[in-house]
Amino acid sequence: MKIIVGHSNMDLDCIGSIVLAQYLFPDHVPVRGHLMQPAVRNLMNLYADRLDFIGAGDIRGQRIDRLVVVDARSEDRIAEVLPLVDPGTEVEVFDHHPPSGREIPGATVHECSYGANASQLCKLLAENGIGLDPEDATIALTGIYADTGNFTHSNVCRQDFNAAAYLLGQGASLKLVKDFLVPLKERHQVVLFHEVLSSLETRTIRGHAVQTCYMELEEDSQGLGAVIERVFEVENGEVLLGFFYFKPKNKALIIGRNSTTDIRLNEILADFGGGGHAQAASATVKTENGRELYERFLGYLERTIRPAATAWDIMTEEVEVLGQEDSLLDASLFFERTMHTGAPVVDGEGKLTGIITLRDILKGRKAGQMKAPIRAFMSRNVVTAAPDSTVREIDDLLFRHNIGHLPIVVDRKVVGIVTRTDFLEFKHSERRKKEQILRELRDEP
Repeated sequence: MKIIVGHSNMDLDCIGSIVLAQYLFPDHVPVRGHLMQPAVRNLMNLYADRLDFIGAGDIRGQRIDRLVVVDARSEDRIAEVLPLVDPGTEVEVFDHHPPSGREIPGATVHECSYGANASQLCKLLAENGIGLDPEDATIALTGIYADTGNFTHSNVCRQDFNAAAYLLGQGASLKLVKDFLVPLKERHQVVLFHEVLSSLETRTIRGHAVQTCYMELEEDSQGLGAVIERVFEVENGEVLLGFFYFKPKNKALIIGRNSTTDIRLNEILADFGGGGHAQAASATVKTENGRELYERFLGYLERTIRPAATAWDIMTEEVEVLGQEDSLLDASLFFERTMHTGAPVVDGEGKLTGIITLRDILKGRKAGQMKAPIRAFMSRNVVTAAPDSTVREIDDLLFRHNIGHLPIVVDRKVVGIVTRTDFLEFKHSERRKKEQILRELRDEP
């Protein structure tokens, strides 16, 4: 038996991805989870005759020869199905979430950073010239609209728009998409929406405006994510974290929404066993005391959320530079003495004019030009950054331009430099700091 599954508590992008994956793997059977969001349940009811899904319980005792996973890549996100699959079973994953460190062992992963996972599958279908039935195109388009926030989330990219155009070309109905996306259709969602609004607390954490709410519920309420999403839209804030404690089951559900690039909710909630995206993430935590966990979680935020680190925080301020009239031989001896692999080059006024690397010197040596001035071989189109550039911007510059040295300049004067090693050491230091805080929160040595 070959099956296609998505993550637990299926959302619209998840079901849209499963529907599209069936076109790529027509001999695989789609499997639905026990939990699904209300909008998904409404869609499943409308297309009950078309969506021939089986339940997770129906595969119990069956031999699973192959497993395709969509919109998820971690083991805990498919915990309902994974125990039913024998170790060594071939697993292929199509996902758009960042890695969490809990990936399915041995899986072949097709990853992307698109706003919706269905967009990745649309790209494959379009490239292979595979057409869709209009009903399936409508389901997939609904998922893309839902997961991209109607194409307003910061991770939306061109492929999401290309996928929407492809689905419209396949006959997708925008009217039905609009009907499926009406927020808070269920009465209990409307009630919770007003209760969340009335219980919101706003606090400033490291300069960020963070809104939180804590609620205790007797039983799981489907569609809490849509409630938080709607509250976030109404409040138009920076960060919103809903904390719901289900006392009979001794578990808490944390749902977050975020509009700032300085905070990555998926990284924060991954430390509590959750996942998602930088702007939208969630986690389920087992606990016997919801209020205590809530307070500890807020303490965790106080100690981990920080203003965006900038070049000032990670750069080397004592920068050794070379003059553009120095020879390549001078530069070679300088690198041998300092063990550097590159250095900024300045003119007589100390203003940045280029950068020289070992690779440039090797070119000069091959040409027999070691006495030539550095300016003849240096790179003149230098990628630079300002001191207040954020670490995320620095990350983008280093890896997008594939450079190892980033001069930090003010009025063309070099005030510091960030190397790729500096950047990686900073990231490792942040990771170690978070791990220590988590050990303290768990009362671990």
